[in-house]
Amino acid sequence: MYTLYYAPGSANLLVHLALLEIGAPHELKRIDIEKGEQRSAAYLAINPNGVVPTLVVDGVPHGEAAALAMLLAERHPEAALAPAPGSAQRAEFLQWMLYLANNLQPLFRQWFYPGDHLPEGADTVKQAARAGIEKCWSKIDAHLAEHGPYMLGDRFSLVDLYALMLMRWSRNMPKPATEWPHLAALATRLKARTSWKQACEAEGLVEWA
Repeated sequence: MYTLYYAPGSANLLVHLALLEIGAPHELKRIDIEKGEQRSAAYLAINPNGVVPTLVVDGVPHGEAAALAMLLAERHPEAALAPAPGSAQRAEFLQWMLYLANNLQPLFRQWFYPGDHLPEGADTVKQAARAGIEKCWSKIDAHLAEHGPYMLGDRFSLVDLYALMLMRWSRNMPKPATEWPHLAALATRLKARTSWKQACEAEGLVEWA
């Protein structure tokens, strides 16, 4: 049994989707970000960074969404959410997971919280973040055009779930990810999966709204 501390639609969505794809028993514990519960003494005791997600694994809390999703794939190889270590696609899998974690996801924090990065130049930060995000979408769309339909070709994987979460985050931007045709096709394909419908229901998400 896993326990996932989450806030609806936040970075925990990747981990939640992975749990559902695996079919692993899990418990959800909601953290109310608007009420500041992420800064409570009780939550900081399990996640000193005061962010979601936190996943309790064998009684021990761990953080970082990409790492947690990869850990789940490793612990449940039967779900085939990641290429096996030593396999031909493993390097590509790791490359894309870290690209999304190191390049694309951090830009969203700058977009949503520009004042945290440069209080006197929030507009500049926001516009730079937008340009960076759109550049990433262009790169991923071109990759899908040549190597799709999934991020690893014919194989569905965690990388697709990660991309789906980030695409949803862009939904209210001036140019959301679904403005790129191959990304839009990927989103449609992934939103048809049972795990997406289950996650939306459990977290109270109205899909792309």
